[in-house]
Amino acid sequence: MAAKKIYIYGKHAVREALLQVPQIISAVYLAPTMKDEEIRDLIRQAGLNTQKLDPAKATSMVEGNAPHQGIVALVSLGALTVSFEKFLDTYKTEGSCLVFLDGIQDPHNVGSIVRTAAAFGASAVLMVQQKQSPITGAVIKASAGAAFSIPLVTVTNIQQALAELKRRGVAIYGLAGEATESVADEDFSGPTLFVLGNEADGLSGSARALCTKLLRIPISEQVESLNVASAATAALYAWRTRR
Repeated sequence: MAAKKIYIYGKHAVREALLQVPQIISAVYLAPTMKDEEIRDLIRQAGLNTQKLDPAKATSMVEGNAPHQGIVALVSLGALTVSFEKFLDTYKTEGSCLVFLDGIQDPHNVGSIVRTAAAFGASAVLMVQQKQSPITGAVIKASAGAAFSIPLVTVTNIQQALAELKRRGVAIYGLAGEATESVADEDFSGPTLFVLGNEADGLSGSARALCTKLLRIPISEQVESLNVASAATAALYAWRTRR
């Protein structure tokens, strides 16, 4: 899905990595101006050595010239994500909610959805490996470090994955603006999965065919649609209020 190692950056993202999964960090780069003693203490507690952050090299580590706040860390992506098959070994359906990203391409949308999923108590975020934004430093930063507190599951075959979850009794809800039924009216009484489609094209045919039901977010007629990350927030809030 992506390179085996990625750079993460910014105080919040690196702090959360140090708190939650320090074992996935292989290097930390600090600018002389980075004086955050809490982060420096966490680095020492993790037994990690630091290297000086070269401003010239930082531009190749950080995506889109995003602010790195004087700290960059190199992490193992393989230790951060889990395959769908391995996820199933420990997945318990009772009371669970899963979020499935079906071809979302904006890393900021992906990161925002991951953060929302973690905030509302979802069990995991699943994502396809094709036509999907990979996990990058931008995704981690947009998640405000929440990517380290919720399983990120990679899926090779969307049809097989959804069919298997459906066989286990998971209700699969596709979010679609043209749906006739609303998230506000659903009771979400059993294990739940929300499928979120591509920003431009919506749900893929493969995902749509396996949905138990399509749901819409009730919004004003004056607005055509919601951003996919906003739709995820509304759907997860609706699920959460019924738990």
